[in-house]
Amino acid sequence: MTVRPFRQVDVFATSAFTGNPLAVIHDAEGLADEQLAAIARWTNLSETTFLLPPTDPAADYRVRIFTGTGELPFAGHPTLGSCHAWLEAGGRPRGEHIVQQCGVGLVPVRRDADRLAFAAPPLLKSGPVDPALGFRVVGALGCDPGRVVGLSWIDNGPGWIGVLLRSGREVLDLRPDPARMAGLKVAIAGPTEPGTGHDLEVRAFYCPDDAVLEDPVTGSANAGLALWLIDAGILPSHYVARQGTCVGADGRVRVERVGDATWIGGAVRTVVSGTIGA
Repeated sequence: MTVRPFRQVDVFATSAFTGNPLAVIHDAEGLADEQLAAIARWTNLSETTFLLPPTDPAADYRVRIFTGTGELPFAGHPTLGSCHAWLEAGGRPRGEHIVQQCGVGLVPVRRDADRLAFAAPPLLKSGPVDPALGFRVVGALGCDPGRVVGLSWIDNGPGWIGVLLRSGREVLDLRPDPARMAGLKVAIAGPTEPGTGHDLEVRAFYCPDDAVLEDPVTGSANAGLALWLIDAGILPSHYVARQGTCVGADGRVRVERVGDATWIGGAVRTVVSGTIGA
């Protein structure tokens, strides 16, 4: 057994313990896939990441991202949380931005004054959802079809389907049906009233088997929503999304389109640091 540095960080939080937690294992060389999966199950968080030396010379570090049931090629809050942990452990980028290597390739991460932001990767699947699947998604959400403004694939790795409703209030009122949502990953957004301090209300559900799990704050879903809704002219190039309201979180995701890049950013802080034997 090797003792390795360990951090648990809070991503997209507005204050202590209001974001999405992430476990980060440093110096993960030598761990077999079965060990990575076992550690991820043990941490009992939505994702656990493992920091490794890059195999691409353009990258500063490599990360593998595990849920309790498997590996993801990309995820948003693990990208920011892993980058924060890497920097806090003394990592030094070689260029203007930090470059993360993961399953979808290279992901630039920039440092702002009080937050980190990743460049949204291209969508692996976009465009219209098959009508039968769309009917299932809307019905499983318990949503009046007449209140759906748009429905689109926004898959950048995890497999998200995006749903746009008329208002943020309607997003908060959703009560999904677990049986009908089995196997789906759905990100729902709705615009909020002026003066609230945020422009978009977001919820994200991932539904293994017959359980509906709601993510506190989801970088990948917000990245997919941003590419869809900005490109469609529905949202401006700069906006703030709130997520986590219905599960006791209070996350803020800041979106900024600069040239060809769409940056997805938020605050990250370390909550726990120490070592893990693995």
